[in-house]
Amino acid sequence: MFGVMINTAAVLIGSGLGLLCKKGFSERFINAILIGIGLCTMYLGISGALQGENSLILILSIVLGTIIGTALDIDKRINSIGNLISKHCNTNARNTFSIAEGFVTASLMFCIGSMTIVGCLNAGLTGDYKMLLTKSLLDFISSIILTVSLGVGVLCSSIFVLVFQGILVLLAEALQPFLTSGAIAETICTGSVVMIALGLNIIGITKIKTANYLPSIIITPILYALFVL
Repeated sequence: MFGVMINTAAVLIGSGLGLLCKKGFSERFINAILIGIGLCTMYLGISGALQGENSLILILSIVLGTIIGTALDIDKRINSIGNLISKHCNTNARNTFSIAEGFVTASLMFCIGSMTIVGCLNAGLTGDYKMLLTKSLLDFISSIILTVSLGVGVLCSSIFVLVFQGILVLLAEALQPFLTSGAIAETICTGSVVMIALGLNIIGITKIKTANYLPSIIITPILYALFVL
């Protein structure tokens, strides 16, 4: 769990610095930065999506995962955490949306990329934290920029980072039979497609409930194992 703790601390410290820097930026600069973040997120999503080789697994994973995520209404539940935080911060309606948006956006950005999946599995299976430590540096920089644009919700996403990555590390050994190199590649592909949707949301082109697609990432290695059999 050492790598996960470092990653969580990096998000906390970076977000804190972002809140201090936020006061020095006008809304015009914040909007421009936000679009840049969205474009970078889409680039990361597209590059990761190209790692997949079986489009049928991707389609089935997205369809089944979306059905589960929509039935559970994961997006609403995660947004409700942001709304709860905003009430304790005594913010107005506009800031409430901003906190919820920042929380969801940052949580997904920090947790569904290829470095998260591979890094947590390496940490859980072999005790190798190198990739998580590299990711921590990237997340430190990203959290500063995200917080300037989206506010305190990014700081709160550190809780999601700790829980999500911690679960991945702890379950790595149990999931090992499903996690061949091919399964990992397909899982990264599915997570990257969700990242593309997240990037479109950040830019403002769409309002996709990206959190409802999260079960797709869990379904992908299972489907891959079934296809192999």
